[in-house]
Amino acid sequence: MKILVGYYSKTGHTEKMAEAIAQGIRKENVTVELKKVKDISPDELLEFEAIIFGSPTYYGIMAADLKQLFDESVKHHGKLSGKIGGAFTTSGIMGGGGETTILSILEALLVHGMIVIGDARTQHYGPLAIGDPDGNAIDTCKKYGQKIAELTKKIFG
Repeated sequence: MKILVGYYSKTGHTEKMAEAIAQGIRKENVTVELKKVKDISPDELLEFEAIIFGSPTYYGIMAADLKQLFDESVKHHGKLSGKIGGAFTTSGIMGGGGETTILSILEALLVHGMIVIGDARTQHYGPLAIGDPDGNAIDTCKKYGQKIAELTKKIFG
């Protein structure tokens, strides 16, 4: 089993979250690949049982680089169906569109037929940090990665 954590990060904040999510995945002894979005081809998406994408919040939606990858992934429409998906983001301010950014990523994953999981206790849609991720945000990311790895093992293990 392999999980991809793909991210776009201009300031390094989203990258820190991606690294923490990968740490959580490794706790479950699942192979994880951590890659910048610019280094991911649509064909590679087929190699993973789970895919988690992160992006900074730009006007309440994902960064153009990630959107471009989704646009190019249309050639594999239907082939990602049944895989696990997840999303995370950083935002400049509270109420600055972070949740809508996560939802924009989840919408693309759902259109591909992927399975997403929420969290009833904390950040329902996926991890969100305001600015540089603090200890709480990093902990949330680790738990999120672990939760997705657990689900991946249940479905594909």
